[in-house]
Amino acid sequence: MKEKLPLEPPRHVAIIMDGNGRWANRDGRVRLRGHEAGVDSVRDVTTAAAEWGIQHLTLYAFSIENWQRPAMEVRGLMRFLKRFLREELDTLLDNNIRLIGLGRLEDLPSDVLKQLRSVEKRTEHCTSMILRLALSYGGRQEIADAVHKIAQEVAAGQLDPNEVSMDSISRRLYHPGMPDPDLIIRSAGELRLSNFLIWEASYSEYYFTETLWPDFRREDLLTALRSYKARIRRFGAVVDNDPAAEAQN
Repeated sequence: MKEKLPLEPPRHVAIIMDGNGRWANRDGRVRLRGHEAGVDSVRDVTTAAAEWGIQHLTLYAFSIENWQRPAMEVRGLMRFLKRFLREELDTLLDNNIRLIGLGRLEDLPSDVLKQLRSVEKRTEHCTSMILRLALSYGGRQEIADAVHKIAQEVAAGQLDPNEVSMDSISRRLYHPGMPDPDLIIRSAGELRLSNFLIWEASYSEYYFTETLWPDFRREDLLTALRSYKARIRRFGAVVDNDPAAEAQN
């Protein structure tokens, strides 16, 4: 039986899943064991988000900078990713969750990309929630790739330079139909975005927790959602019943 969320959920939640390596080091284990343990958190948080009516969940799974890690760790991460995609397909289908890859996906090993495309195809009919895995993703690179597309179109005479706008860039990002995240959560106590959704995060709310990702569960997600709901989002304007604005009167 699905659990009911005791508050109105945000439309889009994005999570920087940090702390797998520290979790492993804390217990005297190899770093890859931490990444493996983090899969349980992905499963619990993803199913909770779908149950609670969150429409979009984006997980920062592998950054474009992560390719610089030791080759053994990268190979292990790619093995975990391929296994996750294969083993979690039933969970996605059972919860009516559609999976989409986000990033420079052509950088992935061919067998991993093939598995990703297969799961994307198998879940494309699902309507409860869209789960995006940011893979070989970098926010600056996403903007650079969008600008590159615009430059090509201008050079080809397909786009008037005077028509280039913020909307022009947004429509050429990796997934133009993705709404901006309402809430960005980062685990493990770091207070930065780490090149994650930097175009889309302009007006996002942020929530930081000391909890390491392998220990993060739906209860932690609920705490973050409650923090989010207690905030007033102004988007640069003054809103009705704004305590901060009333205090200045």
